[in-house]
Amino acid sequence: MVGKVLGIRDLEQFSSRRSSVYVDPECDKFFELPLFIAASSNDVTTKCQCFQFSPGKEPALRSFTEIQQLLQQGKKRDVKNILRENSWPINSPIRSQLWPLLCGQHLTKQHMLDGFYWEMVHQVFGTTELSEKPIMLPAFVDAIHCLPYHLTSTGRAVADRIVNVLGYDCPDITYSPVLYPITSILLHFMSEEEAYICLAGLVASKEKVFINQTKLQHEVTWKTVMQIAKKHTKSAVSYFQRICPGQKLERVFMDWCWWILAGLPFQHLVRIMDCFFHEGIKVLYRVALVILNLFHKECQSNNEWSPDNIKNDIGNALIKFCKKIPVSPAKLLHAAFSIRGLSTQYISRISIKTEMLLKSRSVLNSSSKQLIKSRSSDNLPTSQSQVNIQMMSHTLTIREKLHSESCRNLGEKSPGHRAIAMGVYPIHNLKSKVCANEDLFTLWSWLPVRITMYQPKLLYTTEEHGCSLTTFYVRVEQHEPTLLMIKTCNNEVFGAYCSSRWFERNVKDDKGQRQAYFGTGETFLFSLYPERAKYPWVGIEGDKDLGHSSELFMAADSKMITIGGGEGQAIWMDENIRFGKTDGCKTFNNPPLCPSGDFEIRVLEVYGFVGS
Repeated sequence: MVGKVLGIRDLEQFSSRRSSVYVDPECDKFFELPLFIAASSNDVTTKCQCFQFSPGKEPALRSFTEIQQLLQQGKKRDVKNILRENSWPINSPIRSQLWPLLCGQHLTKQHMLDGFYWEMVHQVFGTTELSEKPIMLPAFVDAIHCLPYHLTSTGRAVADRIVNVLGYDCPDITYSPVLYPITSILLHFMSEEEAYICLAGLVASKEKVFINQTKLQHEVTWKTVMQIAKKHTKSAVSYFQRICPGQKLERVFMDWCWWILAGLPFQHLVRIMDCFFHEGIKVLYRVALVILNLFHKECQSNNEWSPDNIKNDIGNALIKFCKKIPVSPAKLLHAAFSIRGLSTQYISRISIKTEMLLKSRSVLNSSSKQLIKSRSSDNLPTSQSQVNIQMMSHTLTIREKLHSESCRNLGEKSPGHRAIAMGVYPIHNLKSKVCANEDLFTLWSWLPVRITMYQPKLLYTTEEHGCSLTTFYVRVEQHEPTLLMIKTCNNEVFGAYCSSRWFERNVKDDKGQRQAYFGTGETFLFSLYPERAKYPWVGIEGDKDLGHSSELFMAADSKMITIGGGEGQAIWMDENIRFGKTDGCKTFNNPPLCPSGDFEIRVLEVYGFVGS
């Protein structure tokens, strides 16, 4: 199909066969490509530009079969040269086969079972049908940079589902802002399942780096780009240093990947991805250096980019410049691959040195989230352990930290994709009378990552065990953590994730007195209806001097249960588990969880987690 003009029927067959359902057909201006003119008709069609075929004679381009054979023969260098030199049109159907082939070579599990993805979807969502309601994105996604590249609402929902499933399959991913944009790009050329398998290959790669998966890796990457730029684009960096302070220059390099992903036209991105899926992140490094050089030249010759116009926001100016970059995709890549002295080994040395420097200076310790326990600090990370597990969730326990450290000391690698039976439990099997499966999934996405690996178990429900605080304690008090879900007679749904055992209400201090409040900063409130929101502990951001009222997590006695305190109680229930009230409180900085403040309980469910 490459190298010739397609008729309307051929184009429609291609579009319907792949991902036209994911792509907005009204995106002509976005891609800024010439309209497709049918070979056998004078009609001009306005289908999505990424599936349009330009007329005219095309150069001889290598076929998918040729590249496939070279990879099978282990001739990766030959493949690299072909990918760099062959400028397939943005609309070429070769990518529907080529990209899965390139990404698949990085999979550690070369033979992923057929239907694996849909099995995962069913386990996570309870169905393979695409929900019409918005899907809560994993915490590692940067909401500001969920770039859809003109996917339809269906396409965006598919992208949301893919990253959610990948997050459950790969719990080690704690911060990966570029993952969503790459997912969106993949969906322009392939099916949902193929896009997932491609991402799984990029994430699992052991030989090359494709996608950063932690905040540490993210910081190492942008600092590596800055170090390389100071050597290979010295004049450009010197120029920008003269017109802005050093701290602002660092801010510019922190956003380096968005020059490419959020700035460059889509046709440039597609050609960059051709090479990126084979060679890894070094392709993006090279492109970033070319962008810096081109922007520097424009600054010297174009008043639009004069120092006075850009000095206050060079980062934003760079992205604007990329949107109308004055070179073609072919010229951009040619310049990128013409940079000398930028070998993989050199980049690796800079990256390792940067990572060691960050760790030795404990730079990340200053941004670590500290958890303060109202009664003690048992089972929580110390300040030293936070340095050791900088990029893991703040919810990690000491026991898990020691396990991860012991694996590292023994030279073991962190686990890759989990098998289906190794921790992704079927939430849809829960028969909740409080909320629907979709709400359960939203709630599960708010839980600490390690807790989602355990099998949830219904410990207590007023529907089966009656309305008695005594029964509640008998069935629940020895479990840690627990999840309380309340449905009121007005159908409001809210509750709390309680990090400590309810038995701690009986623990006495050194003076023989019971502590009024107990719990940890892992505790949080949530509301699912009518509002959908999570209310974490106010101290989660590391603020100091919040006062005693910010540490009133849990309290209980024979007459009541309370969660949250300080100028009000977030949740209070009486001994008959029938009536309650909710106020704003200082511990979680929450509004009342139901409009009236007072509520009558229709159903209370409490879940524990087997093995936690």
